[in-house]
Amino acid sequence: MSSKLIILDRDGVINHDSDEFIKSPAEWIPIPGSLEAIARLHQAGYRVVVATNQSGIARGLFNMLTLNAIHQKLHDAAQRVGADIDAIFFCPHSAEDNCDCRKPKPGMLQEIGKRFDISLKGVPTVGDSLRDLQAGYVCGCSVHLVRTGKGERTLAKGGLPPGTLVHDNLAAVVDHLLGRRRESAASA
Repeated sequence: MSSKLIILDRDGVINHDSDEFIKSPAEWIPIPGSLEAIARLHQAGYRVVVATNQSGIARGLFNMLTLNAIHQKLHDAAQRVGADIDAIFFCPHSAEDNCDCRKPKPGMLQEIGKRFDISLKGVPTVGDSLRDLQAGYVCGCSVHLVRTGKGERTLAKGGLPPGTLVHDNLAAVVDHLLGRRRESAASA
């Protein structure tokens, strides 16, 4: 069993994001190259876990059946390119619920560490928003911001956790983690 783990945010990292939420399987559209990047991680021995805030449930925009259908589409699309998602953790609450699992709080990531019986120290976590990075930083993860999704806005606002690495997209994160250089790497 592999001890390498990576934690990915969903919307804006794996699939295109929407300010109106991803409310149906039809709205879930992978970012080009993201699923192939997950396949490369899987082939390199990483366990790939998704950690995603899904307050659309608390807001009544979609229900659990719809969220499960969206995640089934993600699993099916990933498997078609040789990728495997080991688990998907999600927070169904709104910010007003003040739960421990909604990023930027670390509860969801801590639960992942417990479930996989692994220390999160140094585990790469990839997100497109400050809250993704903050949750990872508090848990001792190495934090990676992608410019996809809300990433450009997040980068422009500043205030990133110390040591945050910035990448064009998930494929560039994987290149970095697997020791490959991209000739078209953007400077941060």
